[in-house]
Amino acid sequence: MVTPEAQTEAKSERLLNLLIMLLVQRHLVPKARIRAILYPDHSDDAFERKFDRDKEELRSLGVPIEVGAIDALFDDEPGYRVRRDQFALPEIDLDPEEAAVVGLAAKVWDHARFATAASDAVRKLTAAGVDVDTSRLDIVQPRLRADEPSFEVFLEAVRDRVPVRFDYARAGAAPQTRHLQPWGVTRYAGRWYVVGQDTDRSAERVFRLSRVRGRAHTDGDPGSYDVPPGTDLREVARRLAPAPSHERSVLLVRQGAGHTLRRDAVDLEVGVTGPDGRDDWDRLVLTRGTVGLADEVLGHGPAAFVEEPATLREAVVTRLRALPDPVGDLP
Repeated sequence: MVTPEAQTEAKSERLLNLLIMLLVQRHLVPKARIRAILYPDHSDDAFERKFDRDKEELRSLGVPIEVGAIDALFDDEPGYRVRRDQFALPEIDLDPEEAAVVGLAAKVWDHARFATAASDAVRKLTAAGVDVDTSRLDIVQPRLRADEPSFEVFLEAVRDRVPVRFDYARAGAAPQTRHLQPWGVTRYAGRWYVVGQDTDRSAERVFRLSRVRGRAHTDGDPGSYDVPPGTDLREVARRLAPAPSHERSVLLVRQGAGHTLRRDAVDLEVGVTGPDGRDDWDRLVLTRGTVGLADEVLGHGPAAFVEEPATLREAVVTRLRALPDPVGDLP
C-alpha cells in the first residue's frame, strides 16, 4: 500500500524533475522525450492526464511553461521549456534595511533536500542524454536552513491542507501523540514552530519542530480543512510559544552593514576598532534571546564579530570551523 506521505513525496519529486528538465535545456523539449524520461511506466491516457496536471500545478506556482513547435516547417508534436528570462525575478530596488533582511534570508536557507533532489534529477537527465545547463538552476535554489527532520512534512501538509500526526515531547516529559491541522510554519525567537488547530483539544496550538520525536505523518485527505481568515502565524507564535530567555550580547558590526542586528540594539558605540585593526566598526549591545543569533551573525559574514558572551562566540567559531573550505585563520 502506498502511503499518503509517499504519494506526496513522489509528486514533489516529479514536479521538481519536470521543472529542472524544462529549465536546464536551451531548446524546446519534445513531449515524447519528456514522457520517456519522467513518465516511462504510464499508459498513453495516464501520461496525458498526469502531464497536464503537472503542467498546470507548475503554472499555478508561477512557472511560465512555454509551448511551441519544434520544427516550424512540420506540424509535429509540441515542445516545452521554461525560459529563464521569464522565470527569474525582475530587478528589485530595496532600501538598506530591506536588503539586509533579504540577504540574511538568502544566506540562512540551505535546505539539504533540494540539493539532493536536484542532484538526482540532473544525474537522471544527463544519463538519459539530455543536454543539461546546470547554471540555470541558481534561480530555483532555496536557501533556508531547517534541520528538523519533519520540517518538510509540515510544510507540505500546510500547502496541501492535510492533517498531521506526530509524537511530541515537552521538556522533561514523555512523548505524546498529537493531531494537528497545520495552518503554517513560522520562525520565532530563533526556532521553527508549526501553528494550527489541535484536534485533540479543539484549540489553536503551536509546536516547536525540534521537539517532534521521530517523523511526522500526514493523517487525512488533502483540502480537508481551511485556515481561519486573517490568521497571523507570527502573532499566534508570540502569544502561545514560551517567551524566550534574554541575555546580553555584544557584537562588533562593520559600518554600513548588519541592519537587522542594529534594529535590536539597546546601546551603540560608533567608530570602534574592529578585529581587522580598522576603526570603521560599531559596537552593538543586544538584550534578547541568543537562540538563532549565531545564524544571524554568520549570515553577515565577515561584517559581524561576537565579543560576548563566550558561548555565542564559540558557537559561531565552531560553525565556521566545520565549513569544508574555511577562509583565513579563525581566532
